[in-house]
Amino acid sequence: MSDPNLGASLRGAVDLSSLRGRPATPAAPAPAPGDALPGTGLVVDVTDETFGDVLELSRSVPVVVDLWAEWCGPCKQLSPVLEKVVTELAGRLLLAKVDVDANPQLAAGFRAQSIPMVVALVAGQPVPLFTGAVPEQQVREVFAQLLQLAAQNGVTGTLPVGDEAPSAAADDEEPPLPPLHAEAYDAIEAGDYARAIAAYEKALAENPRDEDAHAGLGQVRLLQRVQDVSLEDARRAAAEDPSDVDAALRIADLDVAGGHVDDAFGRLLDLFAVLPAEERPRVRERLVELFGLVGDDDPRVVRARGRLASLLF
Repeated sequence: MSDPNLGASLRGAVDLSSLRGRPATPAAPAPAPGDALPGTGLVVDVTDETFGDVLELSRSVPVVVDLWAEWCGPCKQLSPVLEKVVTELAGRLLLAKVDVDANPQLAAGFRAQSIPMVVALVAGQPVPLFTGAVPEQQVREVFAQLLQLAAQNGVTGTLPVGDEAPSAAADDEEPPLPPLHAEAYDAIEAGDYARAIAAYEKALAENPRDEDAHAGLGQVRLLQRVQDVSLEDARRAAAEDPSDVDAALRIADLDVAGGHVDDAFGRLLDLFAVLPAEERPRVRERLVELFGLVGDDDPRVVRARGRLASLLF
C-alpha cells in the first residue's frame, strides 16, 4: 500500500510511530471503538499528549486532521468549511484540530511545512489530503473519496451525534446540490471518475462560470490519472530516462495528490527547461492545469508561474 492517492490505497508518508503509544491525559481516557472523545462531539482539539486517542479511534472511524495556527489567514478560511462538512456527515468522520505552534511534535510528525495542511488517518495510517484553503466543493469531493478509501480498508464505523448537533445542522441546512453536481458527487463516491468528469463537463457547458464545477473537474481528473498508478514504477521510469515526459507527469500528479506541490512544480519546470520546443506543450498544459487545481493565489503557484513565464520568454 504505497500509492499516494485517495482512490487506491493508504500511504505511510508520515512516520507517526513516535506518537502512536503516547498515553492520553487522565482527563481524557482512550475512547472505545465507535465512541467520540468525551464531551467533544465531531470536532476535537488534539495535542501532542492526546494524539494517541484519535490515532486509535481511526481504526473504526476515519479521522481528518486539520493542522492550523492562530496567525494563519487561510486556516481561518478553511477550518469553518471543514467543520461544516464533517458535521453534515453526521458521525462518519471525526475532525481533529492541531495547533502547530502549541504542538510541535505533531507538526514535525506530519511534516507540516506549510499550513493549513489537511491529512486523514485511516486504520492508524496517514493519508495526505491537501494543503492550503480549497473550495467547499473540493472538500466534499475529497472527503467522499476518503470515505470510500476507508471502506476499502474496513473502517466503516460512525460516531454518536449528540442531540444538539442535528438541530444545529437543520437550522443551517444547505440547499441541495445542482443535479449535475449531485450526479458527479454520487459518481465519485462510487469510484466512477469518468461519469463524474462527464457530469462536471456538462455543467460547465451549461454554465462556463460555474467555479465549483471547474474545481471539481480538476480534482476528479487528477484522481482519475493517479488511480492505480505506482509511485515506485513512475520514479523508476524517470530515473532510467530523465527526459521521459510521461513519467514526469505521473510523478507530478502523484506529488500533488499527496500534498507535495512544490516537488511537483519543480520537477515539471526543470523538465520544461531542457525539453525541445515540440515537447514542451504537454508539460506546460499540465502545469497550468495543476496551477488551477492548487489555486491561483497560492504562493507556490505564484512562484512556479513566474518561473514558467521566464522560461517561455
